[in-house]
Amino acid sequence: MKMLFDFFPIILFFAAFKLSGNDMIVATQVGIAATFLQVAIHWLRHRRFEKMHLITLALISVFGGITIYLDNPLYIQWKTTILEWVFALAFLGSHYIGKDNFVKRMMGKALTAPDSVWAKLNFAWVGFFTLMGFINIYVIYNFSQEAWVNFKTFGMLGLTFVFIIAQGVMLSRYVDSNQVDSENNDKVE
Repeated sequence: MKMLFDFFPIILFFAAFKLSGNDMIVATQVGIAATFLQVAIHWLRHRRFEKMHLITLALISVFGGITIYLDNPLYIQWKTTILEWVFALAFLGSHYIGKDNFVKRMMGKALTAPDSVWAKLNFAWVGFFTLMGFINIYVIYNFSQEAWVNFKTFGMLGLTFVFIIAQGVMLSRYVDSNQVDSENNDKVE
């Protein structure tokens, strides 16, 4: 359910693009409104903001606003690259700032792995986000707007899932089956 909530602005952007006859300005307006709605709903439900939602809101407001004002879709297309690179920098910075990098902070409670593994996974995310930013630029300048919207909606999501699965396979050797069994037994009782 959380994943659907996190992706609903993208889904609405895609739907607005298709339903408006491939009008990027309409899709951008819907994307901005959906992102504001996402942040507001999250605040009302949890009384806190998620950093990812706020970063996305800031970027879509700025780049989407420029897109609408100048009637030039290129700015909203570049927002995706900027967001990917912001994430890459954040993951990179987390390796040098703080006790644990982002990957270990997110998954360290569920798995026990050597610090070298957490570092490799964190740097893999840095590389992944950086590469995704460059792929987005390639698609922007070598394909139609419709192809870019399809890539943004399905291609980037699909590549992200493949990357997550690959990391899951790598991390699977660090899952403690005794811990999983005891957690399952606790749920049964």
